Amino acid sequence: MEQEEFVGQIVGYARVSTLEQNVARQLEALEVECDKIFVEKVSAAKTENRPQFQEMLRYLRNGDILQVTSADRLARSTRDLLDIVQGLKDRGVQVEFLDNPALNTDTPQGEFMLTILAAVAQLERSIIRERQAEGIAIARAAGKYDRAPKLSPDEARQVRELAAMGVPKTAIARKLNCSRHTVYAVLDRIGKYGGSEYTDATG
Repeated sequence: MEQEEFVGQIVGYARVSTLEQNVARQLEALEVECDKIFVEKVSAAKTENRPQFQEMLRYLRNGDILQVTSADRLARSTRDLLDIVQGLKDRGVQVEFLDNPALNTDTPQGEFMLTILAAVAQLERSIIRERQAEGIAIARAAGKYDRAPKLSPDEARQVRELAAMGVPKTAIARKLNCSRHTVYAVLDRIGKYGGSEYTDATG
């Protein structure tokens, strides 16, 4: 006798940020097809701080479909959305977005759109990292970067003493286990190496 194909459930997830907000519109849309609905009333960006979301993840099984009215009910950022959707797909759970079926994971169009979103999210992260690096470089050049100095006041004194003895900068850097840039920063009293803690110790 041929075994019947397993038919999963349609599970809904509704979320509002505060207790005062009304979840009725989401419930009205989800109740059309959903067998069970999880309702979240909490303002939390991280999914681990959403108890109903975590309960929903434990409830979902291979073959189920998760319905949400819109992507922003499921996640607060593109990166989080992609992580959630991919995690569910890996478990055999499809995701449907009622207000934007083009994102549904059970269609080629949905797969394509999610791939585009992933590329956009990656680009955003790259731009953020690039801007952070530029900001750090500018702050360092101005002596304002708040990272702790590589050398202690006593080590800075050694740098100046060795330099006064004519020891090459490369040799000083090797001896103190730092970069030549740090050696020059000490000698030129750049940034924190020009502060009282270092000038008092180094003269």
